[in-house]
Amino acid sequence: MKIYLDGNFVEKEDAKVSVYDHGLLYGDGVFEGIRAYDGVVFKLEEHIERLYDSADSIAMKIPASKVEMEEIVIETLKSNNLKDAYIRLVVTRGVGDLGLDPRKCPKATIFCIAENMKPLLGEDGIKVITSSIRRLPVDVLNPAVKSLNYLNSILAKIQANYAGVDEAFLLDSEGYVAEGTGDNVFVIKNGKIKTPPLSSSVLKGITRDTVVDLAKEAGYTIIEEKMTLHDLFVADEIFITGTAAELIHVVEIDGRIINNGKLGPVTKDLSDRFKEIRSKIGKKYIE
Repeated sequence: MKIYLDGNFVEKEDAKVSVYDHGLLYGDGVFEGIRAYDGVVFKLEEHIERLYDSADSIAMKIPASKVEMEEIVIETLKSNNLKDAYIRLVVTRGVGDLGLDPRKCPKATIFCIAENMKPLLGEDGIKVITSSIRRLPVDVLNPAVKSLNYLNSILAKIQANYAGVDEAFLLDSEGYVAEGTGDNVFVIKNGKIKTPPLSSSVLKGITRDTVVDLAKEAGYTIIEEKMTLHDLFVADEIFITGTAAELIHVVEIDGRIINNGKLGPVTKDLSDRFKEIRSKIGKKYIE
C-alpha cells in the first residue's frame, strides 16, 4: 500500500508522523472520509470544500490548493490501482512543541490513505442502543468542523461494544436525537422521512445530503426536524447514512424491533437509488 505523506508516496510501514505533531498530541486537525466507486471519486469537490471549511474554522492553513488536494486523492488511488476504495484524507496542525499554542506549528501535515473497505457496518441491518454520552453542543465544538478529536463518538462506540450491538445513537444536550457515532439518522413513519436538522449538533453529511436530494426527486416527503427517542421507537423504518457506512437499515434500537427486523420498502428504494448514482457523481480518474 502506498500512502501519500507530505509530498511523497511511501509504503504503509514507512508512513510516520512525529510524536510532536499536534494532530497526535491534541487531536488538532481535520479530515475527510471519501469513497471511490468504479473509478469515480464520489462528490470529491464537496468533500474538499468541507475539508477547507473545517480548516478555516479552526484557523489552520492547508499548504496546498483545493485543486492540488483533489490531485492528492486521485494520485493516491492510482498509486494503489484502486477503482473502489475508502479514502482518508487528513490534515494535522503539524509538528510543534508540547504546548497548545498552534503558532508553534509552522506547517500542517497532510496524508492520504486509500484502501478497499466494504460498508463499515455491513449490509444486513444493524442493532443500535442509545448512548448515555451526549453529542457536544455547538457552543462547545461545532459538529460542522470534522476534526480529529472523536473521543465523544469513541466513548459512545465503547458503550455499543459493551452492549453487543453495532452502533450507538447520541442525543443532543436537550435530549433530542442527534446522530450516530459517525453517521446521520433517518426515520420513516407513515411514508414520511424525517432527519434531525443541522442545528441539532449534527454533521452536514455528504451522503446525508445526497439521500435527501434523492428522496425529494423520488417524490417522498422529507422533513428536517427535531426528534425524540419516541419517534425512533415507533418508526416504521430507520436507516443511517455515512461515507464509511454508506446506507444501512436499523433492525433494532434499545430492544425495540423495527419493521420485524427486515429491510423496509422506502429504505430499500433509497438504497437502490443511491447505488445507481454513486458512480456517476464525482470526479472520474480511471476509464
